Amino acid sequence: MGQKGLETLVGFFILLAIAGLVMLAFQVSNLTISQGSNTYEVKAQFDNIGDLKVRAPVTVAGVKVGQVANIVLDPKNYRATVFLRLDQSADNIPKDSSASILTAGLLGSNYISLSPGFDTQFLKAGDNISETHSAIILEQMIGQLLFSVNKDKAAAGDSDNADKS
Repeated sequence: MGQKGLETLVGFFILLAIAGLVMLAFQVSNLTISQGSNTYEVKAQFDNIGDLKVRAPVTVAGVKVGQVANIVLDPKNYRATVFLRLDQSADNIPKDSSASILTAGLLGSNYISLSPGFDTQFLKAGDNISETHSAIILEQMIGQLLFSVNKDKAAAGDSDNADKS
């Protein structure tokens, strides 16, 4: 094999490696090249979405059934409207299901978990999930705990002062 053939072969393998890296990047980042017609979209409103991001997974019983398509602020009631793109394979989710924003692990990313209800009618494109549970914000919980502890200490201090009088 001549010098030119060797250079061509090396160039081919470099292009193949770059294509593999691009495919790996798409896989890791949860991006898709095209949005097929095998999905349908529903929406849910939350008081607080925490750190929920577009393309976050939507799960039922831990199984991914879709992803967050878009997040907008409703100008009328100042609630976050989250649009969920669900797979057609998940077309049997009852209409009275609830949506909760959960965290993957202690400090992981947020995702939406759907808890199926008992209705005999199923969600379809354009439907609204009415029962939602907002994200639990760790900073707020710590603040409430510290406030509660300080309040208890202040109450204990007042009772000590009353006993001394």
